[in-house]
Amino acid sequence: MYLFQTINPPGVRRAGRFSLFSLILLSAGHFSVDLYSGALGALQPLLVKRFGMSLAEAGLLGGLLVCSSSLMQPLYGYLSDRFHTRLFAALGPRIAGLFISSLGLAPSYGWLLLMVALGGAGIAAFHPQASVWATHGLEGKRGRAMAIFISAGTLGFACGPLCFSAVTGLFGLRGTIWAAIPGLLVCVLLIATLPEAGAHKPKTESGSDWRALRAVWKPLAILYSLVFIRSIVQVTYAQMIPLYLTLERGYSVGSASVTLSLFLAFGAFGGFVGGHLSDRFGGKPVIVVSMIASVPLLMLFFLTRGFVSAAGLLLGGLILLFTIPVNVVMAQDLVPSQAGTISALMMGFAWGSAGLVFIPLTGWMADVVSMHNALLALLVFPLIGFVLSLRLPK
Repeated sequence: MYLFQTINPPGVRRAGRFSLFSLILLSAGHFSVDLYSGALGALQPLLVKRFGMSLAEAGLLGGLLVCSSSLMQPLYGYLSDRFHTRLFAALGPRIAGLFISSLGLAPSYGWLLLMVALGGAGIAAFHPQASVWATHGLEGKRGRAMAIFISAGTLGFACGPLCFSAVTGLFGLRGTIWAAIPGLLVCVLLIATLPEAGAHKPKTESGSDWRALRAVWKPLAILYSLVFIRSIVQVTYAQMIPLYLTLERGYSVGSASVTLSLFLAFGAFGGFVGGHLSDRFGGKPVIVVSMIASVPLLMLFFLTRGFVSAAGLLLGGLILLFTIPVNVVMAQDLVPSQAGTISALMMGFAWGSAGLVFIPLTGWMADVVSMHNALLALLVFPLIGFVLSLRLPK
């Protein structure tokens, strides 16, 4: 609480406590909803075996989840900017939990695709509105607040493989429905305690202010491109590393899930650190360092074995994800009147675009040239991002 406490009149102090409570509440919701975002990576080896999927079909399944949970976020961002109802944030964890946790009950590959799409819709509905409300009223510390909010989601994403691996270990693949409980509980908590929109509404305009967006389209385009580039590696690795470890390195499903969770947990900590560093040094230096410093570490993962390999993966993921809160806050500052739409563009649409294209493409490449070579080749993109980040305004 000390991070956000200042010497202010009683009314301002009450508003600060209210904003901090909302940040904690929405961070808990973010943890819950992203718990289901990270589930598919752990379930894929079991689903591939059960349905006899090719790596390309497994990649399509992962791409669909990223698409439905991310590409639709700008629509929900527009609706939340217009209607300011708490239901987008409150119901998202419930919808995501019910459908993602039902994947073990799917009778066919077609049903898998449908459940993944519907679960992703719940994930998409939560993010734009919650990301705006999480930092509302915390002026001067928005980088840190956004880092806390996003790190909570990334930590949930990291716990997803462990949670679903434990559930399938106890109850089998068909027992994944029990994993819906956290989403249902968080939904009840959000509905019971999240303030009505009128008491908690950030100052945004209704609809889309296209003139404000056009005025800053160049820095927005650079920021979007950088998020897209980072997401190529982040999203594809999150979906494909368990398959890579089990098929090409001989890991058990449990060990692969633990490795993925550690990779994502280090990424969550990296987002938290990146938010703090951006408040102190500015966003551009953090992005530049993240892009160039992550590449050699991630290369160690593929070119070595044992402790050095694992350390390269974890530290590379930590540095790569420095930029998650930085990009979002920089973009919101460019167009504050359209914060929900901008948040969706940076958090969802870029993530979804990268996943929709590169998860299936990497799966196809893995069938042709091996998964090792396909995943290693993706590290050219952060190098491109480094060159592009040098063009960001200070």
